[in-house]
Amino acid sequence: MAEIASSAPAGRGSKPRRKKLSTRIDMTPMVDLAFLLLTFFILTASFSKPTVMDLAMPAGKGPQTPLSEKKALTLILGKDSQVHYFFGLNTEANPAKLYTTTFSSDGLRKVLLERQRQLPAPTVLIKAGQDAKYRDLVDALDEMTITDQQKYALVDLTAADRELLEKNAL
Repeated sequence: MAEIASSAPAGRGSKPRRKKLSTRIDMTPMVDLAFLLLTFFILTASFSKPTVMDLAMPAGKGPQTPLSEKKALTLILGKDSQVHYFFGLNTEANPAKLYTTTFSSDGLRKVLLERQRQLPAPTVLIKAGQDAKYRDLVDALDEMTITDQQKYALVDLTAADRELLEKNAL
């Protein structure tokens, strides 16, 4: 690391002379440490890739796919992380019966798994209400992935759905 080199006495003299010392610092370990730290941080940054959920959205407005009322499950995301749901489609001629649950494992997940057990390939329509938060939408999409839902769609809230919410004071 550091080395002190001393020079030999000059010769015989009457006055004792002071020894001249020269110091030479070896920087090799410091450079090695710098390269090790640099390598560590580069590898750490390359290993910590963010995980994201794939969401395939259609490019534009195309023809609508017909949906069977028997296979539909509609989720309406409301305030305070509540999920209002009904089976089938809500029309003015045939209003739906509204149920409410939460995002807990005994809530939405249980509803989705029960629906899958009753009906093998349900289509889940996710509608965000005015008071819904972005987190609620992400939680609903996470539940679709966890319960392995094959068909689900993000759909706008219709006038009939708003009337159903107002009728139930939600």
